[in-house]
Amino acid sequence: MQENYLAKWLNNELSEEELKEFKNSEEYASYQRILAASDQLEAPEFDTDMAWKDFHDRRHAHKPKVVKMRPIQKMMRIAAAIAVLFVISYFYFDSLNETISTQYAHRETVILPDASEVILNAGSEISFSKKGWDQQRNIELEGEAFFKVAEGKKFTVSTAAGTVTVLGTQFNVEQRDGFFEVSCYEGLVRVNFKELETQLPAGSSIVIFNGTVVEEKVAINESPSWVKDESSFKSIPFKFVLNELERQYDIEVVTDNIDTVRLFTGTFSNTNLKLALESISAPYQISYKFEGDQVLFYAEETP
Repeated sequence: MQENYLAKWLNNELSEEELKEFKNSEEYASYQRILAASDQLEAPEFDTDMAWKDFHDRRHAHKPKVVKMRPIQKMMRIAAAIAVLFVISYFYFDSLNETISTQYAHRETVILPDASEVILNAGSEISFSKKGWDQQRNIELEGEAFFKVAEGKKFTVSTAAGTVTVLGTQFNVEQRDGFFEVSCYEGLVRVNFKELETQLPAGSSIVIFNGTVVEEKVAINESPSWVKDESSFKSIPFKFVLNELERQYDIEVVTDNIDTVRLFTGTFSNTNLKLALESISAPYQISYKFEGDQVLFYAEETP
């Protein structure tokens, strides 16, 4: 069979002789079956309008949005934001409290804006605001401090245990965990503890142990003993004495078979550790061992 018979047959261009020859060929039967099957195939319907709409929607869905902003408006907005931040920062930093703290084995003297003097004992902290100090003299205290207050408006010391209010005087405030003591050395001090208000004249003090109030007289001195490098105690639980020893010398104190609730009366040096250890252990007839930064107090019968 000639090669162009198939094309002519499909286009109905064969002559009678050519058609007769093509039908007698071996390939004719196969071509006849293919042609019959192809006549049964149908092309899918194609909606041109729907195809265009789908293309248009997909094109605009991925189109990036462009926001136009005038340069002048943009700069004005940035400048306004900077101005607001500046004003907020000014008032924030201007109102921040001034904070002074002391580490263990250190003391520090602080002169307040009105020339009042505060001596911070070891392991203590005060904070106050310089802004409007002349109108409102308020100090927050953690630990112990001796105050020499210049005359003026009301002076208030706030602690976690209570508040102390004066006009111009000298007094000492100590607030530790479970312990609160206020001693007046000059003038008059008002102490507020929960719903209790106490007036302390010079030479008196108030001591509070875990909510129990004890009022007593104090020796008339110019300042508390710790300002003169001694720590004094009168009927104070032994654990508070040991805590003060840790603060004054920045050491760790450990006890073995010692009654730390027992009351202690005495004094120890804040500048001579060996003498301090002897002063603490002798009244109780207990022993101690000092190694590195740790002191062990133990009963003598303990092996």
